[in-house]
Amino acid sequence: MVIGKPLFTEDQIQTKVEELARKINDDYKGRDILAVGLLKGAFMFYSDLVRHLNGPLTVDFIMSSSYVSDRSSGKVTVHYDIREPITGKDVLIIEDIIDTGISLNYLLERLRQRSPKSLKTCVFLDKRCRREIDIPIDYVGFEIPDEFVIGYGIDYNDQFRNLPYISILKKST
Repeated sequence: MVIGKPLFTEDQIQTKVEELARKINDDYKGRDILAVGLLKGAFMFYSDLVRHLNGPLTVDFIMSSSYVSDRSSGKVTVHYDIREPITGKDVLIIEDIIDTGISLNYLLERLRQRSPKSLKTCVFLDKRCRREIDIPIDYVGFEIPDEFVIGYGIDYNDQFRNLPYISILKKST
């Protein structure tokens, strides 16, 4: 594997996180937020984003997977579910990347059954060209090309999450 030059630098990432937080703060002014991070990939983005959110905030997490190596299996497995009841609450799902939309759609449907007051999504990277299920995303950081990316929490076989930037991963020949 070869790590390419950064697609988004640390500075670009932090600027975008602050921009997203401003939009979320404007939309949620005067409301409590239940911020649900999707693990493992979103942990860095989630941590950076919630530090910029104003007002009352509760944190929780979901851990799910659908990827094996660098391909989606199409089957979503939930390994850890949120513990916080969400009925009647304003829930913000915070995700690292969306491509096919299969995983996020599954999780949104699962959460809607619990009757939240509102359910919005904030996704750092949007690989729109790979979408199989059209899911409206309320807050999007960057749209990216159809490349396998790593860094800033996003992995390849549980490696490279610690990179402070986003990079394209190329398979060496």
